[in-house]
Amino acid sequence: MIETCDTILREGLARMHLALDGGGVTGLCRYQAELAKWSRKMNLIARAPLREVVETHFLDSLTLLPVLDELPAAGPLLDIGTGAGFPGLALKIARPGLAVTLVEPRQKRVSFLRHVIRTLQLAGVEVIEERIEPGQNTLRGEVRSFPIITSRAFTAIAPFLDCCTALSPPGGAVICMKGRRAPEEIAEWQALSPGSPYTLARTFTTALPFSGIPRQLLRFTKTG
Repeated sequence: MIETCDTILREGLARMHLALDGGGVTGLCRYQAELAKWSRKMNLIARAPLREVVETHFLDSLTLLPVLDELPAAGPLLDIGTGAGFPGLALKIARPGLAVTLVEPRQKRVSFLRHVIRTLQLAGVEVIEERIEPGQNTLRGEVRSFPIITSRAFTAIAPFLDCCTALSPPGGAVICMKGRRAPEEIAEWQALSPGSPYTLARTFTTALPFSGIPRQLLRFTKTG
């Protein structure tokens, strides 16, 4: 039997105990098809078998759904350094009512994201071609604030939270997507940023459905 994005995605969602309606699955598979097409011309993601692509990009992004479902705020969500749209664009397709802002400094990736948004006729999602720096509180020159911020692009907690601080309101949530090194990174952040306005509110422990690779989702809350 030839595997398709649809069958792989549905199998992974079942193993993760996540539910999407048919439109969500269809939208994610259309996104995957466009990603595969554009990746032949530019380096959007590393080449890999379809099952691995679906797991390490799409299903990995959807591990955030239970975290989002616990938050009192329904958005908007800011995805810093979204690259090819992970996790922000995948979350938008899975939760159409979620307002999402994708920030990406590389023009070619921005072009791809806007193409997918047009192709899928998504509303309530914006793409901004910009690089966010620590202390920055504006996007396109406008002061902005986001109750939910996340990213897969940052490798360490401390610099990521530094970039979030001015864009995050009091009580805002920042979600860091981490693996096995999460305890070490938490210790590094605590040592480097003793005066951080964030507290670690909760850790969600899960694993990718096929490979079993561990994931730890760290939810920080801005206390001031």
